Amino acid sequence: MNLMQKTIFQTGLFLMIVTGTVQATEDPLKSAIDSGLEAQEDAITAQQHVDSLADETVDLLQEYRNALYRTDDLKEYMDQLEKQVKAQEETLVSLKKQSANAEVTQREFVPFMLRMVDALEKFVALDMPFLSVERKMRVKTIKEMMDRPDVSLPEKYRRIMEAYQIEMDYGRTIETGSDTISLNGKNTTVDVLQIGRVALLYQTLDGKECGYWNKKGKIWDKLPDDYNESVKKGILIARKQSSPDFFNIPVAAPEKSR
Repeated sequence: MNLMQKTIFQTGLFLMIVTGTVQATEDPLKSAIDSGLEAQEDAITAQQHVDSLADETVDLLQEYRNALYRTDDLKEYMDQLEKQVKAQEETLVSLKKQSANAEVTQREFVPFMLRMVDALEKFVALDMPFLSVERKMRVKTIKEMMDRPDVSLPEKYRRIMEAYQIEMDYGRTIETGSDTISLNGKNTTVDVLQIGRVALLYQTLDGKECGYWNKKGKIWDKLPDDYNESVKKGILIARKQSSPDFFNIPVAAPEKSR
């Protein structure tokens, strides 16, 4: 082997040794780097998992707190509902008592109202005969109403009191109207003048005869002709065809109290 060949051989051997050395050195370093990267990735994954668990924990904690709030609200609502139920139970007991009392009151009050209607009917029959048809019809309507189940007890009482009020008002008014009365055994159409319950007078349509209702005898009695003008004046005043003024009327003497 000459010198040049020897030199080339040595150079090649040197390169083979160096290359082998470099390769031997790179393998552990690369392995270490790869291991470090894997560890870092595992750490990142673990941290992400921890963060996820932390977020879930926060969410669960918030849900727990919300559940506590809802539980408190529900408890407060249930307490309030319990109070309402108790109040309703007390009201129901009270209504039952009132209903029982109302039934007793109705049993006692209905006979009282019936007596009021009977008294009103008798009063109209015994009173002076003015507006007889209208007044008797009012009493008849009330008596029929008392038998109707569709009319409430307060409404029945109201109608009775209304009829009593109308009868009371008759005693404070002056009214006139046409009516047919019995004179000398004949039915005669006349003008009737009602002055409260003080006097009930009549005058024939020709103005030539007048008279009054005799309460004691329950008949119409003739008045002297001197009263014709006075009765006519009263009729005109009642019709509002003349200004209010004084006029003479016969008044029965007061009866002695027994």
